Amino acid sequence: MKRIWFIVFIGFAGTACLLYLGKWQIDRLYWKLGVLNKIDQKIAAAPVPLPVEPSESVHKYLSVEISGQFLKESIRVLASKKRYGAGYRIIHVFRTNGRRLLVDLGFVGLETDYDVDLINDISLVGNLHWPDEVDNFTPEPDFENNIWFARNVERVASALQTEPILIILKDSTLKDQNIKPMPIDTTHIPNDHLQYAITWFSLAIIWALMSCLFIWTTRQKAVK
Repeated sequence: MKRIWFIVFIGFAGTACLLYLGKWQIDRLYWKLGVLNKIDQKIAAAPVPLPVEPSESVHKYLSVEISGQFLKESIRVLASKKRYGAGYRIIHVFRTNGRRLLVDLGFVGLETDYDVDLINDISLVGNLHWPDEVDNFTPEPDFENNIWFARNVERVASALQTEPILIILKDSTLKDQNIKPMPIDTTHIPNDHLQYAITWFSLAIIWALMSCLFIWTTRQKAVK
């Protein structure tokens, strides 16, 4: 009997722990959904003037509106887009009120020509962003062909001699059919808590069933 009660204790404790982990992931899921909802609201909010000194901790995803001119300096960042395949993100230098900023215009195919108006004044709306795309496996930029493999705001700003400010274009008076804007959204932010919760709850059910089976087989052996 002592052995059976020990198995019962282990089965109950293990099941309880796994159920707790599942509930914790559900709690995290609702927390993450709240965070994503706030980010979506910030992205979709009415645009405001560009802050004097925007910071990532305060102004990430902020919707802003600026006007000025595109300058000739730009880089291409290797990227991909659904239904289009491989291509580049085009990041151009933009001058507004004497400030030089970076504007992510969007996506073009690998062999697609595009034309950015460098003469007329442009008004645009976009969101401030500080992408986290660089890791230990990111290749060094191909400066000879002006191809980068990740958006590193600080490094790109240094290379193009601008402020470390990147605006992801949402809408503008610039109309080029070959450049497909890629407005920022929350789809790039992982939210796997539901899958984790299902995993923990599934393990709890398996643990409980295996414990019951073990108790039953142990009792059968004890009766014999």
